Amino acid sequence: MEKNKQFQEALDIAFNGHKDQYDKAGQPYILHPLRLMFAFNDVTLKVIALLHDVIEDTSITIDELRSKGFSEDILEAIAALTKRNDESYEQFILRVSQNSLAKQVKIADLKDNMNLARLNKINQVDLERLQKYHNSLIFLEKIKPV
Repeated sequence: MEKNKQFQEALDIAFNGHKDQYDKAGQPYILHPLRLMFAFNDVTLKVIALLHDVIEDTSITIDELRSKGFSEDILEAIAALTKRNDESYEQFILRVSQNSLAKQVKIADLKDNMNLARLNKINQVDLERLQKYHNSLIFLEKIKPV
């Protein structure tokens, strides 16, 4: 599938997949992948940013995305960005670091998730999550591209 068609399809999937989902601040969840999308100029990275949470947070599967014509580099990055049930968060971040496209999107994802300004009040759980994200960001930014 041509890149612009992949982009349009990714927009449709993200909007439909995250419909009726809300973030910790009560905002429509779709705003998160849209913010990530706008962080990139490259269409491939925009597509990955839009779809980075659809496997984890919706009923959509990698095979469904493949059947829609998404390229293997996009599918591999999305798979890398999907935390598996049998892995720790640290193992997940290490796996993300092995895929250059996934790593770039995860760095943007962490930065967006670290923006506590969108929360009405910050509690201890938020601060612990912020520290976890900060540690992951430092790790990913040190890893050289594969």
